[in-house]
Amino acid sequence: MGFLPNIGPLELVIVLVIVVLIFGPKRLPAAAKSVGEGFRNFRHSLAGGDDEEKKHEKTRSELDEKSETKV
Repeated sequence: MGFLPNIGPLELVIVLVIVVLIFGPKRLPAAAKSVGEGFRNFRHSLAGGDDEEKKHEKTRSELDEKSETKV
């Protein structure tokens, strides 16, 4: 791994500025949420699943249905 350069704070700031310019400040939270859910699903698939996660998904879908009926 000697060919990979060290990533410092300046490089991280530059990457964050580029991301904000590409997505814009309004869509950035939705993009971050999408990436977070992707990582969560990836970890979940590696772990082989869990009943607790299924319960969480069920309650989340129930909350989504309730919020849709209110609108």
